[in-house]
Amino acid sequence: MAGRKVNKYSEGFIGRPPVFKNPVELQGKITEYFNLEEEKYTITGLCLYCGFESRQSFYDYENNENFSYIVKRARLVIENMYENSLNKLGGAGGPIFALKNMGWTDRQEIEHNLPQFNKLPKIVINARAANRDK
Repeated sequence: MAGRKVNKYSEGFIGRPPVFKNPVELQGKITEYFNLEEEKYTITGLCLYCGFESRQSFYDYENNENFSYIVKRARLVIENMYENSLNKLGGAGGPIFALKNMGWTDRQEIEHNLPQFNKLPKIVINARAANRDK
């Protein structure tokens, strides 16, 4: 009698195995990427270099406490590079864009408090009384 076929998915194995088994491997690969003589580093470039099939796979490592610091730090290095290049562009567009992505807003709040409207008499209409007079 042939052995029973095992369903990998029922035993907790779902999807592709992790690209990196420990933080040291990931840190080494990220360091290699930043040591390349590139003009500009990007998140997608880092993901491709490390062997991820998507940015989301890279971001998922941020949820693992063993890898979280490494991923956040790599993203911060790339964000810093972008912010520096925005400042070199000249004009206000780059810095405004960066500040908005950091939570700043450029909306205006106008308070409408007109004294002449505060002096108007308050009119209260009694609906029952109005219907009775008909």
